[in-house]
Amino acid sequence: MSKAAGLKVLIVDDERPARQKLRRLLGGDTEVVAIYEAADGVAAIETIRNEAPDVVFLDVQMPGVDGFGVVDALPPDALPHLVFVTAFDTYAVRAFDMHAVDYLLKPYDAERFERAWARAKEKVAGRLVGEERDRLRRLLDDAENSRPQRAERILVESGERVLLISVDRIDRIESVRNYVRLKVGPDIYRVRATLTQFERRLDPVKFVRISRSQIVNLDRVAELRPWSHGDYVVVMRDGSQTRLSRRFRDGLARFGLS
Repeated sequence: MSKAAGLKVLIVDDERPARQKLRRLLGGDTEVVAIYEAADGVAAIETIRNEAPDVVFLDVQMPGVDGFGVVDALPPDALPHLVFVTAFDTYAVRAFDMHAVDYLLKPYDAERFERAWARAKEKVAGRLVGEERDRLRRLLDDAENSRPQRAERILVESGERVLLISVDRIDRIESVRNYVRLKVGPDIYRVRATLTQFERRLDPVKFVRISRSQIVNLDRVAELRPWSHGDYVVVMRDGSQTRLSRRFRDGLARFGLS
């Protein structure tokens, strides 16, 4: 192995027996120096940030934050090598086989685990072509296209904590360089994403883009006032104001205007 300090592995699964099985299978490998466990997506994100594991065995189906949410919450350059674990052989699983390090389809046996583990170690050692990050992003695009449901909750950071915010609580979203800023009542949170990326995750029935840099929650809009040259002033329920640009006139129909 190219990592003299050995391998650190994180096991993410909401079922304790599943975590125990993977720990047992990894236990005989002397190259493994640390095994961490996480029972949910939020704990997985915190462990990846704090411990920087080399390989993560990541369950896809978990309550709250699923495997996709874990990956979405991390910047691409912070992603470890991922082996997805799932009980469902769906289109997404076929995408894993094309783009991810590997996947384990439950129930798997020791032989299948060894193949996936060997491939993961080769990735860490750099013996395979280094396209993991680009391939993983394509995986996420494929998986997102295969899932028609919209995001219901968003992971945000608040100091040392990671919070789950219901999208229905968001008043408006603003683009700030490589981040978006979420206004949630009196609170403001930053999320590393572009406004377009964020827009794709939102329900278009509830959220409308009113300018190049802003999206508003229609339920939080109190009034729309005509402005000059086809622009409108959008008055939010909290009294704050923003601008609906004439370049985004398609959004007027969503307010009952044209």
